[in-house]
Amino acid sequence: MIHKVIYASFLCATAVSSFPALSETVLNRPDMSLTSNFTPVDTAVNNNPLLKKWEGPNGGLPPLDKVKTENFKPALEAAMAENLSEIDRITSNPEKPTFENTIAAMEKTGQTLIRVQTIYGIWSSTMSDEAFQSVEQEMEPVMAAFYDKITQNEKLFKRIEAVYNAPEKKKLTPEQQRLTWLYYTNFVRAGAALSPAAKAEVSEINQKLAGLFTKFSQNLLADESEQVVVIEKEEDLAGLPQSLIDAAANAAAKKKKGKWVITNTRSSVDPFLTYSSNRELREKVWKMFINRGDNGDKNDNNAIITEILQLRARRAHLLGFKTHAHWRLENTMAKTPERTIELMEAVWTPAVARVHEEVKDMQALADKEGANIKIEPWDYRYYAEKVRKARYDLDQTEVKQYLQLEKLREGMFWVAGELFDFEFSPVSNIPVNHPDVRVWEVKNKKTGAHVGYWYFDAFAREGKRSGAWMNAYRDQQKLIGNVTTIVSNNSNFVQGKEGEPILISWDDAVTLFHEFGHALHGLSSNVTYPSLSGTNVVRDYVEFPSQLLEHWLSTPEVLQRFALHYQTGKPIPSTLAEKIKKASTFNQGFATTEYLASALIDMKLHLSELPKINPDSFEAATLKDLGMPRELVMRHRTPQFAHIFSGDSYSAGYYSYLWSDVLTADAYQAFTEAKGPYDKNVASRLNKYVFSVGNTIDPEIGYRGFRGRDPKIDALMKKRGFPVKNPEKKAK
Repeated sequence: MIHKVIYASFLCATAVSSFPALSETVLNRPDMSLTSNFTPVDTAVNNNPLLKKWEGPNGGLPPLDKVKTENFKPALEAAMAENLSEIDRITSNPEKPTFENTIAAMEKTGQTLIRVQTIYGIWSSTMSDEAFQSVEQEMEPVMAAFYDKITQNEKLFKRIEAVYNAPEKKKLTPEQQRLTWLYYTNFVRAGAALSPAAKAEVSEINQKLAGLFTKFSQNLLADESEQVVVIEKEEDLAGLPQSLIDAAANAAAKKKKGKWVITNTRSSVDPFLTYSSNRELREKVWKMFINRGDNGDKNDNNAIITEILQLRARRAHLLGFKTHAHWRLENTMAKTPERTIELMEAVWTPAVARVHEEVKDMQALADKEGANIKIEPWDYRYYAEKVRKARYDLDQTEVKQYLQLEKLREGMFWVAGELFDFEFSPVSNIPVNHPDVRVWEVKNKKTGAHVGYWYFDAFAREGKRSGAWMNAYRDQQKLIGNVTTIVSNNSNFVQGKEGEPILISWDDAVTLFHEFGHALHGLSSNVTYPSLSGTNVVRDYVEFPSQLLEHWLSTPEVLQRFALHYQTGKPIPSTLAEKIKKASTFNQGFATTEYLASALIDMKLHLSELPKINPDSFEAATLKDLGMPRELVMRHRTPQFAHIFSGDSYSAGYYSYLWSDVLTADAYQAFTEAKGPYDKNVASRLNKYVFSVGNTIDPEIGYRGFRGRDPKIDALMKKRGFPVKNPEKKAK
């Protein structure tokens, strides 16, 4: 298959993986072929569950219950050897290169490796213990070199180039032409047209980066796993809702029995900062969280980041680009870094102005209470909640009583049924990697046809990285049989008392719908070729479907059916729902600025031509130049910015959430301009031109097909409560 992220198609607000990255020694020895160094699949298959074809209905299911850590290395080696043999058969074909014998043939390769890397990615993100981390440290550089060996295969590239330049290409279907373009473009971007010396250097860089990405991720996971704040006294729980107290007690049960523990993850930290009236503890918890990867110890990520930035800059120059940012954005919707900065700066100014207003309101309230403090970052969430309650009579603890995790999951299923005709049914006896994981079969509710499977891994645990994300276990395609999609949604909710419902915040509920949007994007895929399937679209378009689905959480249909009080079972009162609606733009200065600060730092780091960057110093100086309000920090500070330093996937691409939200706000307006959020005609267009087409068409063309025009930025500004200066201005 095409050179891309296969084993970890992680899509989310907080998740990323390293690029799939044969030891350089093996690759560069002239007397030894790569294949000869590995055990062929056919002799290893009987003993290694990772190398067997997936068994079960509808194309099979991953054997997650049979996998052991020691299976990964031999399985990866054998699968890579098999893949290279497949490539050899294509390049040694004496016939003239055609779409079928080259491009389509490539799409059929690597099936064993895809399956192995899928499960490898699951272990990396959710089952990462010391033994597995050792495997990662060894195999990530090996895989990076392996993929370079494919993209730098001169015979293979010449065949791809011949198909791309052939007059016969015009006779191919639009999807086949798109796939041919994608192969050619990605190979060139990976260095296929470079000199042998430049190719070797690029490969060396990729291997080094793979190791650094792994180390960064493992350092961050260590800080999140090892650092906690222990609450010793019951009076120090003042202000916390009972559900959070129960979760903190549950987190302490293993190591600090009789105490309460705030873990170093956002799902634990954010609610504590929102409700705890103990200012000293708020500061302690806040500092623990924002200093992940930045403590000057064995888990410090600063030196790693410096090296990553240097290597990325050198690779970009070798590939013919001014900076890493220019390389990353060449084939996105934005096309250039300058266009992203223009958009971000257009939103930054009103966002910062709103922050100053929010701080003023909070400070006035603190002064009125006689707190005798100056608002600091660890005070922001706490006093923002107080202002929200005073201004809108909206208490988030009251809202939370209606937000049961399981009921909201049912609500997501219902929305999927209304918009996409999907029906979810729980299935048992499905192999899973942990008892927390549950599985549903997805069918078309009108035809009964099988659509795919949806896995739900909802709870935090040791060895699982923080945040929330979607992971594609298998992409839909019709080339090799009629293969359906398998996706998973992953969260880090903290379990409370056994038998009691898990209550989540409004923000967490929004994230739940967001990640489910990614899942629906994958499940809706209806393409022929796997490399064009589902969520395999450009980075600044992939967040569009997920961010769009967030809007359906607040629809009356969902709130009345599924926002049910955890004790009485009664739906959320219409008066409370109206308060939520009125407060929808509240605190948008904070939310937008903390995000944009991270997005701007990401872009400026990767535009910088400094020979060596100190991450902490660069961050501080850049934020000062931007006029960053002192009362808040970046959503992801540089030493913990996993989106951009645990892999290349989101690097110089964190802006994509804002870029996509321009599309999101404009697209939802299409529903409101029609008969409402469940308008069948608009939903049909959305599925036809956005959710089902994958990467078979240019996303700009797809969006125009859905909306009938290009998106406009005014809907985004209205959504966030910012002034609209040019109501008719189109998004660039």
